[in-house]
Amino acid sequence: MTDNNNEKHKIVIVGGGAAGLELATSLGKKLGKKGLAEVMLLDASPTHIWKPLLHEVAAGTLDESEQIEYLAQAHRNHFRFRLGKMEGLNRQKKEIHVSPTLSDSGEELIPRRTFSYDTLVMSVGSISNTFNIKGVAEHCLFLDTTTQAFKFQKQLVESYIKSHAGKAADKTLSIVIIGAGATGVELSAQLHEVTNLLAVYGLDESSDVKLTIIEAANQLLPALPVKLANATQQQLVKLGIDLKLGRRVIEVTREGVHTHDGEIIPADLKVWSAGIKAPDWMQDLDGLEINRINQLVVDETLKTGDDAIFAIGDCAACPWPGHDGNVPPRAQAAHQQASTLSKSIVNRLQGGKLVKYVYLDYGSLVALGKYTTVGNLMGNLMGSVSIGGFIARVVYLSLYKMHQVAVHGYFRTSMLTLSNLFRRSAHAKIKMH
Repeated sequence: MTDNNNEKHKIVIVGGGAAGLELATSLGKKLGKKGLAEVMLLDASPTHIWKPLLHEVAAGTLDESEQIEYLAQAHRNHFRFRLGKMEGLNRQKKEIHVSPTLSDSGEELIPRRTFSYDTLVMSVGSISNTFNIKGVAEHCLFLDTTTQAFKFQKQLVESYIKSHAGKAADKTLSIVIIGAGATGVELSAQLHEVTNLLAVYGLDESSDVKLTIIEAANQLLPALPVKLANATQQQLVKLGIDLKLGRRVIEVTREGVHTHDGEIIPADLKVWSAGIKAPDWMQDLDGLEINRINQLVVDETLKTGDDAIFAIGDCAACPWPGHDGNVPPRAQAAHQQASTLSKSIVNRLQGGKLVKYVYLDYGSLVALGKYTTVGNLMGNLMGSVSIGGFIARVVYLSLYKMHQVAVHGYFRTSMLTLSNLFRRSAHAKIKMH
């Protein structure tokens, strides 16, 4: 099945994460609305959730209204959405191949398709890097996608209920998080909060749940300064979370997690958050250059070795002048890249030049649920400034609001914020189904 279009310039964006959805929305408004180009967004999921919020989905504390329906977003912003997963690329014909979409029972809902493009933007994000450690893929849960986060949340509730029903057997529910980056740390604090809420609801007691974080490095949060990492560590210890630092995982089994020093840590639920890479199928993109973690290598204009193909977000290896590595895979980078590439594509269609992307590092922030938020802000005048508590929480929330404004605009974001405030006062704080 081939998608036939007219002679308008065809822009295809693969991946509806923070970068892809912001870019599709921007180009839809600038080009699609005026009939200057056809903008299409392809994603394997029908809905979008900002990836830094997936730990809240997993814990069951995120309001479902935070999900964005791609079809509705496309209709409002003059681009097209197609449901499907890219499986191949033909650069000579300027076509992408999309695998069939199947139902939960295996029935084919949408056949295999081919879409042509004039400009292709790869924005497929990242997945967990298991480093080929034995048993990780089979026994660990991941938080790469909304589907995986909902799967974790379902298993979490079922495990709580099972543990509650088995109290007579003095059963302790053990949850082990492997990896002490932002995702692992934020998830641990969120799960501690959920445990206390369940105790209020009469389902469980916090003493019956054991939370453990395993990290190969000797400090939490390698992206943050040591001072802030230590402050975070003190807060987690205060919450009763067991920290096993300097422990390298060598195997994961059904019963628990094996570390390099011979310890076996029992675990009912095991979450892997110890590294990322771009999807493995990126290795077969018709000769495009990738790095060791499957990211597409791009120049300072976010262009690959093919003049018609760009990459943004976590799947792009973008140079960071003046630094040893590439631009880090953060939400703020995805937001900036989408804004830059939107200008470049509009310029290109008007005969202008591509815009160079300059990464502005605004620092790193980590939210520990209701307990605290820590981080460091970067500024040209102030250098790096450590912040915490209420101010850090406000800044952390503002990053999400920037994403919402890019997707919805100021008025709609304001209405959604007010709606959520009222909704939270009337609904349960955690999802139990």
